[in-house]
Amino acid sequence: MTRQINRDELSTFLGQTLNAAQFKDYCPNGLQVEGRSRIASVVSGVTASLALLEAALDLKADAVLVHHGYFWRGEDPRVVGIRQRRLRLLLANDINLFAYHLPLDAHPQLGNNAQLARQLDLLPEGRFGDNDLGWWGRSGMAAIKTAADLAALIEKRLGRAPLLIGDPQQPLGQIAWCTGAAQGMLDDAIAAGANAYISGEISEPTVHLARETGTVYIAAGHHATERYGVQALGAYAAQHFGIEHRFIDIDNPV
Repeated sequence: MTRQINRDELSTFLGQTLNAAQFKDYCPNGLQVEGRSRIASVVSGVTASLALLEAALDLKADAVLVHHGYFWRGEDPRVVGIRQRRLRLLLANDINLFAYHLPLDAHPQLGNNAQLARQLDLLPEGRFGDNDLGWWGRSGMAAIKTAADLAALIEKRLGRAPLLIGDPQQPLGQIAWCTGAAQGMLDDAIAAGANAYISGEISEPTVHLARETGTVYIAAGHHATERYGVQALGAYAAQHFGIEHRFIDIDNPV
């Protein structure tokens, strides 16, 4: 028989593991939608999209664990349209939704930045920015010498061609990275001594800042860079409790 645990037991474990209470975030971290009280199986994914929820329902999951959940600051709070459809699916089928945003970015082992470093063989040497979200270090691969080498490795490991701003043949020194929509941390990365910065997204002003400072900027995709933290967290919880876990990758080109 598959083991079941109490919903509150899982909620406490996840919150304590990520030290979620210390973060001032743009959304509530933890249990966002309450479902059944007993949990035997968890589906994880990057974003609580309708497609992910439908996949979880097909798998008869008791809980969904995501990085991007609901109830973001500044959003229209009305339960209408797509929000109503998503919440209706969860509530009608008694499925729990757990979401962790900044705590999942920051965790030193399970977090998105830690896990991206593992995917790209980056050797962390320090942290920077608010909540120490940004990481810096160097490549652990002798063959990765230039920006073009790093971009090629990212495409191979993440399965998505990144956007490279700067000289492809620029030698790499210190590399900084922060997953997702962290283009606003480029100034902090430069101040930390990086001559190359990897993030998920890029914006129009970021291009000029990178060019004018001689910093290589590699935009590797918001979704592509944030697939690994939630997988690691789900697997960690499943191993700890002896419950089932499955990651579902809902493709997103951004």
